[in-house]
Amino acid sequence: MRRPDQQTTTRPAPEATLGTGPAGPDAAPGAGPDTPPAGARSAGPGEPSGPPAATGTPAALPGTAGTGSAGTGTAGTGPAGTGSAGAGFTGFTGEPTAEGALAPYLRGQAAEFLRSLRLHHEYSAPADAGGHGAAEAARALRRAARRIGGSLHTFRTALDPHWADQLRGELAWLTGILAREHAYANRLARLVDALHLLSGPTLPAARGARAAGEAAGADAQGRAALGVGAARAAALLERRLTLARTRSHSAALQALGSSRFHAIADAVALLASEVPAPSGHAGRAAAASLLEPAELAEQRLLTAVAALPPDDTGPYNEAQDAAWHQARLLLRLHRYAHEVVLGGADPGLTAPGHALDLHRDAVEAAGAAAAAARTPRIAPATAYALGVLHADQRHGVESARAAFRETWPYAAALAAP
Repeated sequence: MRRPDQQTTTRPAPEATLGTGPAGPDAAPGAGPDTPPAGARSAGPGEPSGPPAATGTPAALPGTAGTGSAGTGTAGTGPAGTGSAGAGFTGFTGEPTAEGALAPYLRGQAAEFLRSLRLHHEYSAPADAGGHGAAEAARALRRAARRIGGSLHTFRTALDPHWADQLRGELAWLTGILAREHAYANRLARLVDALHLLSGPTLPAARGARAAGEAAGADAQGRAALGVGAARAAALLERRLTLARTRSHSAALQALGSSRFHAIADAVALLASEVPAPSGHAGRAAAASLLEPAELAEQRLLTAVAALPPDDTGPYNEAQDAAWHQARLLLRLHRYAHEVVLGGADPGLTAPGHALDLHRDAVEAAGAAAAAARTPRIAPATAYALGVLHADQRHGVESARAAFRETWPYAAALAAP
C-alpha cells in the first residue's frame, strides 16, 4: 500500500541489495473469515479476525513490513491521509518467489491447521468439562484455513491451479460451517446487551429548560413503552438465535466427522510437507515472482474502497452493505498477501480492518432484529422494541463506516472516480 502521492505499484529497483526481513508472523487482528471473491463460497458470518499463534518458520524475506520508500511510519494514527501510508510493497527489495516465500508460508499455516485440529479433538473429548478450549481451537483452525485459502486465491498462478481451486473451495466450505455457531452466539449477546441499554433508565434533563423537560418526558414515555416489549423481544431473539446456534453446532460436529473433512485434513497434511508447483514453462515463470499477484490484490482493494458509497447516505440504505462486505473481503486478502511477500502484517490496516468487522457484525445484528420483527402474531410492544433495536444496529453500521473512513490511511482512495 502507498500514500496517495505514491504510485500504486512499485517494483524493487534492480540495484537494491537484499535485506533481512521478519520470519513471517501472523497477521494482526482485523478482519472474519472470508473466502476469495472469485469462485469460492462465502466462509459464513461472524468469523474473528485475530491471528493464530505463529507456527511454521517461513524463510526469511527481504524487506521489512512497516517501512516504506518514503521513510518509516505507521498508518492509521491520525485522520485519513496523514502520516505514512504503511509499507505496502513499496519498501520491498528483492523478488519473493513461490519457493522462497509462499511455500514456507503455506507449510506454516498447514502446520497450524493440524495443530489446532489436534487441540480441538482433545478439548472436545467427554473428559473436558468446558467448551472454552474447543472454541479457541476452532477459531485457530478457521484462521489457518482462511490464510491458506486466501493465499491460494491470490497466488493461484504460482501454484497448480486445479489443486489450488479445489482446496480453496473445500476450505471455504469448512470455515463457513465452523463460523456459524460462533456468529450466532456473538449476535445474541450483542442484541441482548443493546436491548438492555436501550430500555434502561432515562438521563436527567437540564435544569430550568422547559424544552429539555418536555423532551425528557417524551423520552421517558418512549423508554417505558420500550421496556414493556424489551423483555419479550430478548426472549424471542434468544429462542431464535439459540435454536440456530444449536443447529450450527450439530452441523459443525457432523462436518468434522465426515469423509469430506477428512479429505481436507489429508490435503492440508500433504501441504505441510509439499506445496504443488505449477507445471509447464508458463507456470514456472509465473511462480518466479509473487509481486505481480500481490500488487493486483492491493489494486483491487484500492478500487473497491474508492467505489464505496459516499458518507452522506442514510444508515438505512441496506443495498450498500454488499459493497462494504466486498471491501472487507479484499482487505483481508491483501493482508494475507502482505504476510507472504513482506513476512508480516501491515499495521496501518489493523484499525480499518477492525472497523469493517464491526460493520459486518452490526449489519448482521440488524438483519436478525428485522427477521425477528417479522415473526407472526407478536405483540405490538415486542415489535416496537425490535424496531428500535434494528434502528440502533443500523446506526452502528453508520458508525463503523465513519470509523473506517477516519482510520483508512489513503484519503485519495475514498473519493469515487
